[in-house]
Amino acid sequence: MPASPPDTAPLLAMRGIVKRFPGVRALDGVDLEVRAGEVHCLLGQNGAGKSTLIKILSGAHQPDEGEVLLNGEPVRLATPTAAMKQGIATIYQELDLVDGLSVAENILLGHERASFGFTRRGETNRIAADLLRRLGHGEIPPATEVGRLPPAAKQIVSMARALSHDARLIVMDEPSAALAHDEVANLFRIIREITAQGVAVVYISHRLEEIREIGDRVTVLKDGRTVAVGLPATTPTGQVVSLMTGRDVEYVFPPRPAVPEERSEERPEERPEVLRVEGLTVPGVFADVSFSVRAGEIVGLAGLVGSGRSEIIEAVYGARRASGRVLLDGRAVRPGDTTRSVRLGMGLAPEERKAQALLLDQSVARNITLAGLTRYSRFGWMDRRGEAAEAARLIEALDIRPPDPRRPVKTLSGGNQQKAVLARWLVEGRRLLLLDEPTRGVDVGARAELYAVIRRLADDGVAVLLVSSEVPEVLGLADRVLVVREGRIVHEAPAVDLDEHRVLDLVMVSTNEESRVD
Repeated sequence: MPASPPDTAPLLAMRGIVKRFPGVRALDGVDLEVRAGEVHCLLGQNGAGKSTLIKILSGAHQPDEGEVLLNGEPVRLATPTAAMKQGIATIYQELDLVDGLSVAENILLGHERASFGFTRRGETNRIAADLLRRLGHGEIPPATEVGRLPPAAKQIVSMARALSHDARLIVMDEPSAALAHDEVANLFRIIREITAQGVAVVYISHRLEEIREIGDRVTVLKDGRTVAVGLPATTPTGQVVSLMTGRDVEYVFPPRPAVPEERSEERPEERPEVLRVEGLTVPGVFADVSFSVRAGEIVGLAGLVGSGRSEIIEAVYGARRASGRVLLDGRAVRPGDTTRSVRLGMGLAPEERKAQALLLDQSVARNITLAGLTRYSRFGWMDRRGEAAEAARLIEALDIRPPDPRRPVKTLSGGNQQKAVLARWLVEGRRLLLLDEPTRGVDVGARAELYAVIRRLADDGVAVLLVSSEVPEVLGLADRVLVVREGRIVHEAPAVDLDEHRVLDLVMVSTNEESRVD
């Protein structure tokens, strides 16, 4: 990929950036330089300052100290609109598309083509179609409502919106988080085509293998400071992880409990069955799914995005109407009745924690105690002291940082938000935890902490059913793995009997090749 020669002025230079919030110095003299036509990867743990830096670059925050230069000239990015006018576009992990509008309307949102207050739909659709073709996706209809599109297509629409502003620099925050393997390959193809045209990309991802494949250079943040600038993207993973965390880890899984050899000890297969699923079916999504999970067991669902794995978890929880039977400790879960599921002892940490799990403007304490508020209610009055005490206990137990129950949960890093979601289901104790992408958007250091929490819960007898797009995570954390392909469970085995290549073969093989793989 062509990048500006090292002796020319960078397209973007951020120097000595400082940002303070009440009680915290989020950025403490951060530097970032990005050349035209390069993919510059920004790495760091959750809470390292990446999001704050990106918000300054996008015009959402103003720095307290430091300067931003474009092509060597100082600029003030007072608002997101001002940043866009300077050619800086940001594609956030939670895509900021409007589901009720068409693809074309989303692409030109904010700079619509209109006359006398009326949108010129023909021109709007033509511009959108040209941009989609430029990205190699001319098959996406501009008039289609964007809410009907799959995640990969929505990602393309967001990129087309960025290009509609003649962006010189595009910031991509975890762009592959919701994409399948083949969709990631297509994303990389598009990034290479964009950078070949001289557009710079700032790429943020916790998947370090992606950095080596798509990146040119790397900047690493830790605790609000720059600890490495302009490293080659080929820098060994161990060195990058050490810079990010201060220790040499990428995936650190807690040890599985040893299988007892003495007959007097309880063997895994003798533990009580917590969850039984029989013939679970949602037409067109998944069919005839049957499995069980025992107390203290972690069962992982491995499969591509769209294979039906997340929908299976939702149906088990009662959030989807499905035929078949779901039994929790022998008691039936009713389709569509999630309240009963919670009362039976089930808890769900959904894939989209911000949209589906958290009350972002509420405190950490309120988010933790949300599922058990009746415990603190007496004759219509809330026991605030009791609620705060329980939240403080769980904040300490799960090491949620910063340890402030009153802090708005939206100000926490992704890893600590995920801990708050898990803590919610520990207030009254759960028999079964359903975890959908429990470490999505979580850095390598916080991942290890979350893995330890999940294993500790299993050791305490909680049954766990989890979904993850990262095969090493499923194999390293789960005791038993169910491989899901095209809405069916095609393989089941102890995690120790599988490896990543075997799982990928199983999830990616076409139906007519199944016999050759098995």
